[in-house]
Amino acid sequence: MTKAGKAIIKGLKEASEITSAMVSSPVNEVKWVHRDQLHANDYNPNHVAPPELALLKTSILEDGWTQPLVVRPDGEIVDGFHRWTVAGLEEVGAKYGYCVPVVVLRDVDPSHQRMSTIRHNRARGQHGVLKMADIVRELHDKLDMSFEEIGDRLQMEDEEVDRLYDSGGMTERGSANDFGRAWVPGEADETEGNKT
Repeated sequence: MTKAGKAIIKGLKEASEITSAMVSSPVNEVKWVHRDQLHANDYNPNHVAPPELALLKTSILEDGWTQPLVVRPDGEIVDGFHRWTVAGLEEVGAKYGYCVPVVVLRDVDPSHQRMSTIRHNRARGQHGVLKMADIVRELHDKLDMSFEEIGDRLQMEDEEVDRLYDSGGMTERGSANDFGRAWVPGEADETEGNKT
């Protein structure tokens, strides 16, 4: 731990009791790593437009690093992809030696990791609906999470979970027999007969 970190802890000890949760929190172990040791994940639904990316660059150059990236032990970025991207720009990279501050999450399962990314993104603002839909589908179909658990752990209403799940193809959840013939292009309804 750095001298500054020890001073903060000492100040906290004087103000209150240090809890085990404080000591074991990832933020208690911020470290600097070269950005090349990290890599993006393949599911992040967040998108930052060029003007906001430029603003992020200015923020880091003028204010310094105020928030570490959140990474897995293998270097995969859970939160902070855009900060990592900006760190690769020449002006920022030169100032910080192409290093970024990180906190490392304990090795978590894939569903927890994806939910952590979503929680970080949602707490700050908007994210891409289609990527969110892909993640909700993956959490349910591949990682065996119930719709209720997804909603509870991501603080989503049932309708939001349903809509995100359905956005990838509404007919995939039911069989073809669950839908009326109007859903099948080119077939006429036999009760009306052919009108030619």
